[in-house]
Amino acid sequence: MKKVLVTGATGFIGQYVVAELLRRGCHVIASSAHPTKAAAMDWFNRVTYIPFDFSHFDPAVNYYTCFQSPDLLLHLAWEGLPNYKAAFHIEENLPRHTALLRNLIQHGLSDVTVTGTCFEYGMAEGCLAENLPPAPANAYAIAKDRLRRELAVLLPEGHRWVRLFYMYGKGQHSNSLFSQLENALRSGEDFFAMSGGVQERDYLPVEKVAAYVVQIALQHAVTGIINCCSGQPVTVLDMVNRYLAATGRTIPLRLGVYPYSDLEPMHFWGDDTRLKLALQSSDAGD
Repeated sequence: MKKVLVTGATGFIGQYVVAELLRRGCHVIASSAHPTKAAAMDWFNRVTYIPFDFSHFDPAVNYYTCFQSPDLLLHLAWEGLPNYKAAFHIEENLPRHTALLRNLIQHGLSDVTVTGTCFEYGMAEGCLAENLPPAPANAYAIAKDRLRRELAVLLPEGHRWVRLFYMYGKGQHSNSLFSQLENALRSGEDFFAMSGGVQERDYLPVEKVAAYVVQIALQHAVTGIINCCSGQPVTVLDMVNRYLAATGRTIPLRLGVYPYSDLEPMHFWGDDTRLKLALQSSDAGD
């Protein structure tokens, strides 16, 4: 039975990743800075839970041993989102996360999967493939790209870097589009205010993202950067309408209330070629 350490286990994607690993028969060591939240999870009694706050990192500690010598790390933790522009991503998060990865690897960890972000591509438009040079344009993406580079030096052959695109589902941050839409529906608002909605994105339900992340992590044939995406562009307006249709609800949409984000280009989606190869390898048992 593979022993898998999951950091950020109580986060939006983390809680689904833990459930998927358990479904696949893995021994899960779940970690986060929120033990009370962890105790409320359906999976809590089926995992080994070890709380950890990155602000308390101690370089003198052997964290590989503290986390019970896992076979695989699935590193999902990252603090302070969705505040993408804040300098603390570079000044605080980056050194802490680099230090933990270095500590684990130097003490024996040899298999690592880390989640990155499509924001590492910067303002590039169109279909984004992993061989595009990174051009991060906000502090969060800059920090993630630097962490990826550090990991490539620490563990050249034994890592996967999963670039997440857009996801939606239960447990998402209250500032997200679909959380705001749900709130408007529950509150009986007269309309839902949004942007013009013509921007194209790449969306997946969080359950599928979690399944993809786990499949990527459990295979070794495809390493390095792997987009976690649908491979299909869809406008935000179409996504909202699909969401409403799927849930059997209606609300008038008031378009153009909010400006388009300056964090991202208007039209982009992921190339899923390497993802498909990784999934095929996982299905074949690697």
